[in-house]
Amino acid sequence: MPRRATIQDIARSLQVNAATVSRALNNHPAISAATKDAVHRAARALHYQPNRVASSLRLGKTRILGVMIPSAEINFFGSVVHGIEKVASEQDYNIIIYQSNESEDWERRGVQTFLRSQVDGVLVSVAKGTTDPAHWLALQKQRIPLVLFDRVNATLPVPSVSIDDRKGAFLATGHLAVQGYRRIAFIGGQAHVPIWAARLQGYREALLHHGLPFDPALVVHGDVSVDSGAACMEALLELKKRPDAVCCVEDFTALGALQALRARGIAVPDEMGVVGFANEAFGAFITPSLTTVDQQTVRMGEEAARLFFALSGRESFYSGKPKRLVLEPTLVVRDSSQKNLTGKK
Repeated sequence: MPRRATIQDIARSLQVNAATVSRALNNHPAISAATKDAVHRAARALHYQPNRVASSLRLGKTRILGVMIPSAEINFFGSVVHGIEKVASEQDYNIIIYQSNESEDWERRGVQTFLRSQVDGVLVSVAKGTTDPAHWLALQKQRIPLVLFDRVNATLPVPSVSIDDRKGAFLATGHLAVQGYRRIAFIGGQAHVPIWAARLQGYREALLHHGLPFDPALVVHGDVSVDSGAACMEALLELKKRPDAVCCVEDFTALGALQALRARGIAVPDEMGVVGFANEAFGAFITPSLTTVDQQTVRMGEEAARLFFALSGRESFYSGKPKRLVLEPTLVVRDSSQKNLTGKK
């Protein structure tokens, strides 16, 4: 195995001292542009790679961020990670991605993985199976910077970036009401997850705003999956007075609802309107295309990373009231919610 090139090798090739090479590689203002150019050309010729381990020991930083997401299979989280990585790379940081599989136990393992990797900070979207945030509080107690995104928890006094989930569901439900649907159901998720509770609240507020009654029988809760969405839709269809539209807590639930309706031969959107939440990539390509709420995923990731870097520059990351950035949702109207669509064309 060939020996790895060092700063000393570059110095010998240019007949300068190692300190000059080091300063040139770190863009020190005392080093001339000509010397910097010569050092970088020599470094490329020798295939020099900086020793990040040595640098991290010297600076007390690894320049690595730990990013924990509930699932790598969901496009939403991939888009958020894209935003995080974009900003991190601008700061010469790398990221480690850990998938919690929506499990509190996996989250705890992930925290230990990040600690062993000596990350400079952690950005996380909390798993839907997590009911005890003790492992996140432990990170805070160890003064390790923690930023939440998407699924935030008000009991955790840490900075966060999220979407206005209540407003998103309000827009989605209100859109169905404006389209002429009058018996609008809601398929929700686990009640202990704050963002899904906020979406249920937005649904109820929209019904009130549009003069429609709230019927508890029209609210069913699942585990946020395609299968669960289908099962919940079947339960709603068994009601004596079934709904004529459904607002779903997220897009995979909506996809399951659409599958159940198709199996029953119920036309969407003429007989049943369907709206999702998250703007997953598949929504634009299924038939009918899915009306949904866009959560500004890439921007969410960018803002979460920017929040980490901004607060890391302070004497204490956790000093003062935690900053909570709330982004505006956008309704994306497609075929699944436009009543009598065929007659309008």
